[in-house]
Amino acid sequence: MLIDFSTITTAEKQQWLNHAVAPRPICFASTMDKEGNVNLSPFSFFNLFSSQPPIVIFSPARRVRDNTTKHTLQNVLEVPECVINIVDYDMVQQTSLASCEFPKDVDEFVKAGFTKEPSSMIRPPMVKEARIKLECKVNEVKSLGEEGGAGQLVIAEVLCMHVDNDILGDDGKIDQRKLHLVARLGGDWYCKVDETNLFKVPKPNTQLGIGVDALPKGIRNSTILTGNHLGMLGNVHELPEINPAFEDERLKNIIQYFSINPADMENELHKYAAELLDSEKITEAWQVLLAGDND
Repeated sequence: MLIDFSTITTAEKQQWLNHAVAPRPICFASTMDKEGNVNLSPFSFFNLFSSQPPIVIFSPARRVRDNTTKHTLQNVLEVPECVINIVDYDMVQQTSLASCEFPKDVDEFVKAGFTKEPSSMIRPPMVKEARIKLECKVNEVKSLGEEGGAGQLVIAEVLCMHVDNDILGDDGKIDQRKLHLVARLGGDWYCKVDETNLFKVPKPNTQLGIGVDALPKGIRNSTILTGNHLGMLGNVHELPEINPAFEDERLKNIIQYFSINPADMENELHKYAAELLDSEKITEAWQVLLAGDND
């Protein structure tokens, strides 16, 4: 299916993109106008873009239906400061409630049941219930257009960060398992980050991976190993060799029972290697695969 964006409406573009470009972190922004009126609103067009200087960007885009601008955008143009309160699962329903388009004189902190907490370096208050708060100065607001749906990029520099001690690990850093972040998908859909869906992908930070193209042909063209499996195997910095000291009872049984039929033995070895890779046992998987590799 090909979707030509020149032939569809802005609302349709938004619908397709919101489902495809996801999950998106949520910027729960507290801002203030020049009279001191506070606004609190969530935005999923948001991310981290620089560490030095520490820059985050979110976009209170012009409304698609009537091309009006949001109070958050109006506020940061008057008072170039904001707090980005990071949303976790315990506050997602209240955060959604704060997205209602209340009149400008209505305080979303009150409507959504959140508690104001004074910031350390800027004027807008923080959301006390948020486990992470970023106090920011707004360096620039860059408009991407004047039509409905046009992004208005708020380029914010992080001045300081407040972190709840309850989400820290023994090393004094944020423990990802203790912070149940939520993110926006398309429509009414969200997703929750917790230990049931967390996984690690080792990064080849200091040494280059050999790559999928360097894998032996029989492994590279496997009908059993998936692209993820091949990516894990290609992430080693040099092609492993058979380790004579490696002992594995299941491997011995596979070789014993399937040795008369090389194709069947290869399938069994690849099935076993896939199980090992799914358990992140990459070294063992390599030994199993090398036992049957004839290339």
